[in-house]
Amino acid sequence: MKKAALAAILAVAFAAVQAYAVPASKSVEWNTSMGKVVFKGKDHAGEGIKCSECHPKIFPMKHPGAEMKMADINAGKYCGVCHNGKRAFKPAGNCAKCHKK
Repeated sequence: MKKAALAAILAVAFAAVQAYAVPASKSVEWNTSMGKVVFKGKDHAGEGIKCSECHPKIFPMKHPGAEMKMADINAGKYCGVCHNGKRAFKPAGNCAKCHKK
């Protein structure tokens, strides 16, 4: 009985930590030659996208992660996996949506 209670407590604690480890309100910023890019978790969560859709398969769970280049994004890597003109806006021609001067 004690083991079951301890397992239940640990499961609840682990779930709580996972739920709050990276809140939707978290932002990650990159300085680029075209201006600062700010990834806002709430914007993506608001679209129903779960963290696990991108992490760790497309993006590592640490910052800074991979060095992203626009050529890679436009080729369908990193942000370009979803920002392909079908699921989300294409980056080509939409620079100001992500890059803020």
